Amino acid sequence: MADLTPTMQRFILHWGEMGTRWGVNRTVAQVHALLFLSSRPLNAEEIAETLSVARSNVSTSLRELQGWRLIRPVQRMGDRREYYESLGDVWEMFRIVLEERKKREIDPTLVMLRECVADMGARPPAREAHAADRIRAMLDFFETMNKAHEATRSVSTQKLCRALKAGNFVRRLFGAAS
Repeated sequence: MADLTPTMQRFILHWGEMGTRWGVNRTVAQVHALLFLSSRPLNAEEIAETLSVARSNVSTSLRELQGWRLIRPVQRMGDRREYYESLGDVWEMFRIVLEERKKREIDPTLVMLRECVADMGARPPAREAHAADRIRAMLDFFETMNKAHEATRSVSTQKLCRALKAGNFVRRLFGAAS
């Protein structure tokens, strides 16, 4: 990888590997990592050359990253090409990823679970009793986590970061022994 230090290469390669574990295309994750580390916006050609990947793959990755709201296009005076930069605030980046995953994964699951519970009714047949209990428990869990997420959305990133860095905040919150 041209113009990258060994540490930068290691980070980009690892981020790509982690991306595959999170269900994200490796190149998408590597493009994101490169833009995150870059001290200046990069255009698609620079990204393709630096990562040694096809320009078409970079274009697809850039569109996906924009869809996730993790990068934004930047214009340069006198240059018709688009340049891209990553969000720099890792806390805000995490919150955006969490929100996007919620929309794509949790919200549809909540809809499906609610429909299943409605389909079963108050008194499901005996052969569905066990499944009904499990589905209701799953729905309760997802609704509880959804409420927790909603509660944190109104908290500023700065306050949330401070609370999480305070250490043992959950233990103190619930009165658990240290």
